[in-house]
Amino acid sequence: MNNKIKAAIVGATGYAGVELVRLLALHPHVEISGLASVSFEGKGIEEVYPNFKKMNLPKLASVEDAIAGADVVFASLPHGLSEPLAEQCLASGALLIDLGADFRLESEDEYKEWYKKPFDKPELHDGAVYAQPELFRKNIKDAKIIANPGCYPTAAALALFPALKLGFIESDGIIIDAKSGVTGAGRSLTQNTHYPEANESISAYKVGEHRHTPEIEQSLSYAVGHPMKVLFVPHLLPVNRGIEETIYAKLKDGVTIDEVREAYVKFYENEQFVRIEAKGASAQIRNVTRSNYCDISVHGDMRTGTLILCSCIDNMVKGAAGQAIQNMNIHFGFAEDCGIDMLPSGF
Repeated sequence: MNNKIKAAIVGATGYAGVELVRLLALHPHVEISGLASVSFEGKGIEEVYPNFKKMNLPKLASVEDAIAGADVVFASLPHGLSEPLAEQCLASGALLIDLGADFRLESEDEYKEWYKKPFDKPELHDGAVYAQPELFRKNIKDAKIIANPGCYPTAAALALFPALKLGFIESDGIIIDAKSGVTGAGRSLTQNTHYPEANESISAYKVGEHRHTPEIEQSLSYAVGHPMKVLFVPHLLPVNRGIEETIYAKLKDGVTIDEVREAYVKFYENEQFVRIEAKGASAQIRNVTRSNYCDISVHGDMRTGTLILCSCIDNMVKGAAGQAIQNMNIHFGFAEDCGIDMLPSGF
């Protein structure tokens, strides 16, 4: 159609960046106007990812050339690199959607603790919005800088927010046992993502020190109105993509599992991308692969008074690129599912 918005992707050859390219290339209201990659500047993206042959996409360019004239800039960069880009976007009038960590945490002290550096440009953070659409949609429309949530925090917040908000569980003692496919570690090879290390195995990593912990706690604190602490342990799965989180929380006296499940169905009844499993069914990664859906199943162990939630997303779509496009759609007034309404593959 005419009057498409122009989108630039910085960090276009990383896993989240290339997923943005894949999805935006078919978005009816978007023209990809620029692609930036430090590692492959001057090349066609089809030379790096041959699946883009015959797509007629822009050459990989410098950041300055790629973002020129863009209405929206997606940053898929390591932490510490998005603040200067945000400043450039504000000056040009472009919306920045940051898939990295620079704008996710409201507290500079927490950012220093977990990322070992201060905010370089603190004045930018007052205008940044943490954009989990199903929970904080009203803040997105007028934002100038959008902090796209992390993958683990997305699955955790969507699963736990209703139970905390509605008072079904205690806010203390929550355990999040999370597992992710290897794309969550990024495209650069490390020993634990090397095929012989990851295949036929499962392993915990960054136990007690994963940087998504404060982001999860920040989101959940909005549900209860006070600071929260959770125990979060991630694991590496020998699959390409997908996250499954099994979450344990103490039920308050008198609360039944059927009551919780019915409340979850009602809480998310108008949210296209959150699906609550039927009684007895468990959320599974394969049922959300390559989609923007989050599947949640509600279980309980009444012997111990424990609510058990299983939450599944595709870490590259709902956990990164798909959610970023969902936020873009809300901001620009497009249908929220535009360009991301694809069905899961199911296998």
